Amino acid sequence: MGKGGAPAVETDFDTFLKVDIRVGTIVAAEPFPEARKPAFKLRIDFGDPIGEKKSSAQITRHYQADKLVGRQVMAVVNFPPRQIGPFMSEVLTLGVPDEDGEVVLLAPDHNVPIGGRLF
Repeated sequence: MGKGGAPAVETDFDTFLKVDIRVGTIVAAEPFPEARKPAFKLRIDFGDPIGEKKSSAQITRHYQADKLVGRQVMAVVNFPPRQIGPFMSEVLTLGVPDEDGEVVLLAPDHNVPIGGRLF
């Protein structure tokens, strides 16, 4: 069994639709030394009308900042911004834990137009 814990409480499709998950392309990535856990500061382009958004991501185990640029990722774009130290994270970049609990990014397996919504 995975490290995800017990299944979530049953919900319905209308509730799922309230979470706006979109594909974006990382346009900038840099170390975030002020973070409590090792992380990168990302700038992700979701196209019009969302534009570029910032995100903090604890993905340093499997990824290098200079190799993240150009990579597509999935992110929740309609959560309120969250202050993480001196950085305002505007979207939640999505990932799943590997066997050690380290984050592996979620992304489409083919390049797709940015801004596309998960359904």
